Amino acid sequence: MKKLLFLSILLTCLSGASAQTIALKHNFLYDATLTPNLSLEVGLGGRTTLDVGGGYNWFKFSNNKTFKHWLVQPEFRYWTCERFNGGFWGLHAMTGQFNVGGVKFPFGMYPEMKTRRAEGWLGGVGISYGYQWIVGKRWNIEASIGAGYAHLWGDDYESVECGAWLGSSKRDYWGITRATVSLVYFLK
Repeated sequence: MKKLLFLSILLTCLSGASAQTIALKHNFLYDATLTPNLSLEVGLGGRTTLDVGGGYNWFKFSNNKTFKHWLVQPEFRYWTCERFNGGFWGLHAMTGQFNVGGVKFPFGMYPEMKTRRAEGWLGGVGISYGYQWIVGKRWNIEASIGAGYAHLWGDDYESVECGAWLGSSKRDYWGITRATVSLVYFLK
């Protein structure tokens, strides 16, 4: 039902869109989490666009590691020159659901996740800066970085597999909330 609602909203937003205003993108940095991902960016005005990206990871790895999640991250962009060319500033939001355990996070973040499991929800906001380079008539390369706040809430479990419930938890995160190196393809 959620997928059908999302698709309906997306098609409504795209109706009436003209040529060179719709781009399909793939973020190679998100591939580092082994998460299939796709983004759709639609021109709204001469210097504004709306990018809606997401990823969905349903895989369970060996050794009881799990990094299952889905994430949707819409971003409103203001381009400094013209849309889909040069620099832009963005304001993004994010929401998602996760089931993570047996994973070692970088920079020593959440060290308990190596031996425990957490499942729950997240929501947050942030700002970003990025740049797109034109490489062909229908192709661009994009890089961006964003920082902001995310709130995570859910349940913690004693071990990665079949562990006892430890209780509910809430975590606050301030830091990098968006990072992209994307291949951009214009649909029209």
